[in-house]
Amino acid sequence: MYATKTNPAATLSAWWPRSLAIVMIFGFSVLLLISLSAYRNAPPIPVQAVDPSDGVIFTDNDVSAGQQILLKYGLMDNGTIWGHGGLLGPDFSAETLHGLALYHAEQLAQTRFQVAYSELADPEQASVDALVAAAFKANGYDPTTGILTLPPASQAAFFTQVAAWTAYFADPAVNGGLTRDAITDATELRQLTAFFSWAAWAAAAQRPGTSHSYTNNFPYDPLVGNHPTGGAVLWSALSLVFLLAGIAIVLLAFGKFDYLGWHGSDTPPAVSNVMPSMATLTPAQTATFKFMVIAGLLLLAQTLIGGGLAHYRADPGSFYGIDLSTLLPSNLLRTWHLQLAIFWVATAYVGGALFVAAALSGSDPKGQRPLINALFWALIVVVVGSLLGQWFGIKDLLGGLWYWFGSQGWEYLEIGRFWQMLLVAGLVFWAWLLWRATQPARANPERRPFVNFFLIAAFAIPFFYLPAFFFGSTTHFSVVDVWRFWLIHLWVEGFFEFFVTVIVAIILYQLGLVRRLTAIRVIYLDAILYFGGGLIGTAHHWYFSGQSELTMALGATFSALEVVPLTLLTLDAWDFYRVTRGDSPVYRHRLTFYFLMAVGFWNFTGAGIFGFLINMPIVSYFEVGTLLTINHGHAAFVGVFGMLAVGLMAYMLREVMSDAVWPVVEKSLMVGFWGLNSGLALMILLSLFPGGVMQLWDVLQNGYWHARSLNYTATPLARFIEWMRVWGDLVFIFFGALPIVIGLLWSYRALLRGQTRNVPIK
Repeated sequence: MYATKTNPAATLSAWWPRSLAIVMIFGFSVLLLISLSAYRNAPPIPVQAVDPSDGVIFTDNDVSAGQQILLKYGLMDNGTIWGHGGLLGPDFSAETLHGLALYHAEQLAQTRFQVAYSELADPEQASVDALVAAAFKANGYDPTTGILTLPPASQAAFFTQVAAWTAYFADPAVNGGLTRDAITDATELRQLTAFFSWAAWAAAAQRPGTSHSYTNNFPYDPLVGNHPTGGAVLWSALSLVFLLAGIAIVLLAFGKFDYLGWHGSDTPPAVSNVMPSMATLTPAQTATFKFMVIAGLLLLAQTLIGGGLAHYRADPGSFYGIDLSTLLPSNLLRTWHLQLAIFWVATAYVGGALFVAAALSGSDPKGQRPLINALFWALIVVVVGSLLGQWFGIKDLLGGLWYWFGSQGWEYLEIGRFWQMLLVAGLVFWAWLLWRATQPARANPERRPFVNFFLIAAFAIPFFYLPAFFFGSTTHFSVVDVWRFWLIHLWVEGFFEFFVTVIVAIILYQLGLVRRLTAIRVIYLDAILYFGGGLIGTAHHWYFSGQSELTMALGATFSALEVVPLTLLTLDAWDFYRVTRGDSPVYRHRLTFYFLMAVGFWNFTGAGIFGFLINMPIVSYFEVGTLLTINHGHAAFVGVFGMLAVGLMAYMLREVMSDAVWPVVEKSLMVGFWGLNSGLALMILLSLFPGGVMQLWDVLQNGYWHARSLNYTATPLARFIEWMRVWGDLVFIFFGALPIVIGLLWSYRALLRGQTRNVPIK
């Protein structure tokens, strides 16, 4: 099937699959080369770090053990390393680096001027600062022996940091709500400080052959001579060129070829050519309904935990007079908050995909309903087991089994390795269920392209979860960050995006809104645009985690291209709005299209505007690990994947419920629609965005360590901005998540009573 000279829109050009193949091969080839280079570029871990006068300070075994302690106690969901992790505590690497530098500055001030460092006049302080910067920039690592020689008095400086971190873990009011006396073992505290000190050394010491540190001079701290590199400025400017050029090329193509996109000239108005498979419900489709109910309950739980987490930022010492940290410390709540976000969205997608698969074929393969029920209960076991395991693991109740059954400790991938293996097995089983359900449709030449895309997107989800198994608790932190973001970025922002596009295309085709070729062409177009920038653009997460400036260059330029397809979503949003007007035969699904409009808005706002804002290296250098990161994360994840998940719920509910039941359910979901969107907007406008801008300003004024410490976060204005988030949280929870759960439970009750479009459930 090829395009003709007379009417290129009538058939599909062979260059669509060729172009997609070229993009995928090129993108993955470059991304794989960048990823493998991390093994060579990662900052070395010395066999021994020594003080010239006092001997060994720490060893490589101490650093490795310290990293495991960070993970075992869930500290990556409290603070950050090189900007990655939780924002309830400080950046451990930046705080340690500045603490060590201050010790040396104090010693120099006392030796040279016989006064405290804080009492020095400006010229004298500048001379001390220059000496401190020179000492920290000097790289005393000998690759032939593996010995790192640190400046004199480094051992004494190290033990001041051990004391500082011992005090930090003792009091929830100063550590962001960790359990009181979270870590008391002297050996563990020394090893943890060794890991922090190694990360601090790598952040300041000059990488051989360059003029910057292993982390491209991150974090910003003038005392140790850390300033943004020239590359950060250059590649930020060039990323703007890539962005403008990409938008211009795409808009030119849309202007020349008017059949591109949902809005193309070959897109018919709403017609009543609904596919026969939509006329009746299959037993397998009704079995998927409980996935949506569980997804709704997980959403409600996640929002409640999110409210508690926000309270820890506003008042870490108590929860309205209660010491909540003894039972539910803040790092546990953040772990649950992140895991539940993934669980509820994934559960909705799993159920929605099974529903659509049955709709494609119009019938169920033998035994499909019991198999779906088995998958459902396996999902419940993984969710409950992993959440309880994380609780026990962070409380140090699992002994040496913490990594397998508790929390692995890596941000976003906290789920224990055993539960992780079950999750992947469940996703493979789910993909197989989709395959067997769609085989009758695949035999139909008209539907075969949809089924092929559907299955490729589904199988890609478990396949690209595999990088989660490429590292363990002792793997080098820089290497872990590479594979961790293969999963976080590619799994969520790549293949979930592609999977979403395929499902939306199938639904629109089934509802008679677009012709077959239009839907297939849009799938190709979106895949080319998303993966064209998104694959190599993954590198924007690795600017400051021990990679080279080449990684920064590729990450900056290609991540800018990720914004290009998002600019086109405004066109989709208008078409979705137009569909809901008048007497369209699909007016009955107007609520689904409301959520699709919200997806378009938040994708452009959260992923496009807020994402591009923090993706430029020069901005990311000062911003990473501030509230602007959370601002982007909430707008992009909740606004895009969350809204689409609820949109799938609305679509399924309308397909299942009888006309007599639907008006009550629709009212509840409509309240939820406005509650979710207005609550998210209030969170951003009243707290996350202004708070992020203020914190960024403090970084510029006082250094990164300061903006991430209680020196800033405990100020009255910063705490006031945190408290302002309560209005958005309340609206999101009680007018967003709660009405949606009520609508789902009411619908499930109706389903059990047989009040569906066709036959009662047996």
